[in-house]
Amino acid sequence: MAMLGGYLLLQQVTVTSHSWRFFGFDGFGISLIPLLLGVGMLFFNGKNPLAWALTAAGAIVIAGGILTSLDIFFRPTSLFNTLIILFLLVGGLGLVGRSMRSL
Repeated sequence: MAMLGGYLLLQQVTVTSHSWRFFGFDGFGISLIPLLLGVGMLFFNGKNPLAWALTAAGAIVIAGGILTSLDIFFRPTSLFNTLIILFLLVGGLGLVGRSMRSL
């Protein structure tokens, strides 16, 4: 039930994106600098903690930039369909929770 409700809910969602902006300029290129520096340093010395930190920070900045550039919309649907979707999702999660309680 939970999987069907989640699937139907995700079918009603539209996701679009827009370009990154960093002080009025395209921001994707500048977000690659720490990642590329970190990867280059890792190839030179794989035990360098600064290289690992730069690589992780660069990956986090890129992932954050992708997530912040998304616009998420719920497509119009009937009240009946919305209630069916939500009842399936919440009822299925309730059943999963009840089955976990007995462990």
